[in-house]
Amino acid sequence: MHAYRTHTCGQLRKPDVGETARLSGWIHRKRDHGGLLFVDLRDHYGITQCVLEPENPNFERLERLRVESVVTVTGKVVARSAETVNANLPTGEIELRVEELEVRSEAEELPLPVFGEPDWSEEVRLKHRYVDLRRESLHKRIVLRSKIIDSIRRRMVEQGFMEYQTPILTASSPEGARDFLVPSRLHPGKFYALPQAPQQFKQLIMVSGFDRYFQIAPCFRDEDARADRAPGEFYQLDIEMSFVEQEDVFNSIEPVLQGLFEEFAGDNAVTALPFPRIPYLEAMRKFGSDKPDLRNPIEMQNVTAHFEGSGFKVFAGMIEKNPKVEVWAIPAPTGGSRAFCDRMNAWAQKEGQPGLGYIMFREEGGQIEGAGPIAKNIGPERTEKIREQLGLEAGDAVFFTAGVPKDFVAFAGRARNQVGRELSLFEDKVYKFCWIVDFPMYEWNEEEKKVDFSHNPFSMPQMDAEAFMALDKHDHETLLGLKAFQYDIVCNGVELSSGAIRNHRPDVMLKAFEYAGYGAEVVEEAFGGMLNAFRYGAPPHGGIAPGVDRIVMLLAGVENLREVVMFPKDQQARDLMMNAPAFPEPRQLRELHLRTVLPEARKPG
Repeated sequence: MHAYRTHTCGQLRKPDVGETARLSGWIHRKRDHGGLLFVDLRDHYGITQCVLEPENPNFERLERLRVESVVTVTGKVVARSAETVNANLPTGEIELRVEELEVRSEAEELPLPVFGEPDWSEEVRLKHRYVDLRRESLHKRIVLRSKIIDSIRRRMVEQGFMEYQTPILTASSPEGARDFLVPSRLHPGKFYALPQAPQQFKQLIMVSGFDRYFQIAPCFRDEDARADRAPGEFYQLDIEMSFVEQEDVFNSIEPVLQGLFEEFAGDNAVTALPFPRIPYLEAMRKFGSDKPDLRNPIEMQNVTAHFEGSGFKVFAGMIEKNPKVEVWAIPAPTGGSRAFCDRMNAWAQKEGQPGLGYIMFREEGGQIEGAGPIAKNIGPERTEKIREQLGLEAGDAVFFTAGVPKDFVAFAGRARNQVGRELSLFEDKVYKFCWIVDFPMYEWNEEEKKVDFSHNPFSMPQMDAEAFMALDKHDHETLLGLKAFQYDIVCNGVELSSGAIRNHRPDVMLKAFEYAGYGAEVVEEAFGGMLNAFRYGAPPHGGIAPGVDRIVMLLAGVENLREVVMFPKDQQARDLMMNAPAFPEPRQLRELHLRTVLPEARKPG
């Protein structure tokens, strides 16, 4: 018989009754029932109930052991009586009558409990993560992560992609987030950087003649933590393809994501193929966000015409003074109560707004009428036209926000989601995907009074290359109206990734930077390696890089990445378990030809 186990703790079933079995694992919990000692023994695979009678020579020893001690038990597999069968446990029809006990490791008093799901402090959980990971829910989510990554790899290979590894020690990136720097011992005073993403490498793989690359890539960025972004490091499904247009990328990636989500979504529905394509400007106007949560059915509309010259002087005056002012309506089906409208108005004030105007619709004498100060000021005819435009009925409401759209669009988007949550309008048990497309190539930099890049400066413009090269850099109107082949993939309001068809022509790239006010010498210095590679023949190429951590977070149904990462950092990017970052030894600094200069308050004891 094996020294530690003949079966796992999740393996024994009723056909094994009568067999002698040996199990090893952690003491999950103990219960003393009428003289019998019941011990739930747990390992990676499950739990088996073990039983000892008082006359068993191991009874007192096992009774004294703390939970989470590691033991090996040997005994007979017996059937549970009908009234003691545990239908919630795969091993619930049997138990092990313990005959032999070996203690492998005695546990000291635990820093946090494993049994149950206690609401413990993050600091304690992260400092003792090896104990925290034993909890059933967290253990299952980490296993789920492994299965998801395995499925991603399988699906990518089935789509004709091949996995290649890119360097971890590389050059500092001239743009994006802060780099993590690594000093070079062999080259004093010089530093490597950990890659923020394999962006340049994956494009160079295309230039090198490979095709359909992917990698489950580690990425490193020295940035602050938030719920959907781990500090320091994260993983992404990095993808690049040669000789493709935008739709080719979509058609290759959609089956991977949809199939992945259908595999792990349980009884949740997943958007059918093809995913909706929503232009950026349409997304901002309808949803107030370029990562809209489509589970919320509310779509905002422009109702400026109904307020122009109206008796509601606040909006009418704004429209008269500034032609850029618009009034947007946020429909609120079933929200036509004074209590709800007051709640939304109070919420808006907490968001730093003066309030949130509204109209409630009620049925009076067989007719639907608007109620509230705005309806009174603009009159019944304009109120009815608003209701007809929005398709609202009695018992509904509508909220309004006004100004220059770029100044209020983010607030309007939050208000849309707040209305949807408060009125329980969000669709349940569904993963709703969409592509956001047609991002603007440039935007106006008000501070510097010039045209600048809106998002990714390396995207191909949606214009014939020769026509683009011939544009007048002083024609701001044309430049600001130009769209790029850039896209985002969004699921349930979470941006999984940005991607683009890359600008693979050096002449077009230099011209694109010129229009944004950057001279050729600046571009050559910052991106010379990439430009030089393109000068030796580069295929048209494009890609995307969905975040693995965010995918797992969505499928696990949690809102914090630390619940799906095995060994995460805390909010200050510290590893409390391994005590990192830490001060280096003087010997290490000498070898690297470095010395540290710390702010006074941070000098060590």
